[in-house]
Amino acid sequence: MKKALFAILLGMVTMIGTMASATAKEDSLERMQKAGSVLKEIMGAPDKGIPEEVLDDAKCIVVVPHLIKAGFIVGGKHGRGVASCRTSTGWSAPAFISVGGGSWGLQIGAEGVDLVMLVMNDKGLQHLLSSKFQISGEGSAAAGPVGRHASAGTDWKLNSELLTYSRSKGAFAGLTLEGAVIEQDADSTEAIYGKDIPFRRVLTGGIHPPSGSAPFMSAVEMAGHKAANREAREQMEDKK
Repeated sequence: MKKALFAILLGMVTMIGTMASATAKEDSLERMQKAGSVLKEIMGAPDKGIPEEVLDDAKCIVVVPHLIKAGFIVGGKHGRGVASCRTSTGWSAPAFISVGGGSWGLQIGAEGVDLVMLVMNDKGLQHLLSSKFQISGEGSAAAGPVGRHASAGTDWKLNSELLTYSRSKGAFAGLTLEGAVIEQDADSTEAIYGKDIPFRRVLTGGIHPPSGSAPFMSAVEMAGHKAANREAREQMEDKK
């Protein structure tokens, strides 16, 4: 009797685990698709999106579709996203991240925004590769410039490790993420890759893009391709 009961309980635990794993995989695949859509839509609105010269300098692209901002006296942020970094052969396979953190202030209500973060220098890259870091201190992150071209008067090239953008109700703007913590999403990593793979290995090109990542990878490559085309056009004009 006890053996039969144990077998039933074991079967139920296994079934629940399988269902949870399937749900995590479905959620992760949907997130990659949504992240790809967000990036394509931003690139499709050049007058209101990310300047191509900013994308051209970016070492990594991170997209968090539908980041939730909510608060009553104490505000908070939480979302899950996908990242890819430049490698010697192109762009890395997608790495899964989570963004969480709080901010103090008199605020009431909730809002969902699409978030894009660009890693702009080696210091920011090393922070991302560390699998967990907090956005804090001068120069760690800044709201990125918006428009077809970045103004020569802006200081986005100077010290910012991250440039951040948000989209809410169709409008693009910079976004401050002071105090937010960015870390590897281990559950999604295991759901998509079948095992817990170190963040650094994924983002440095040590892993091939998994099945289902095409929407996101296509959007990332398209963004990089547009930026490269802009640079080539400018070089040709300089030679004339």
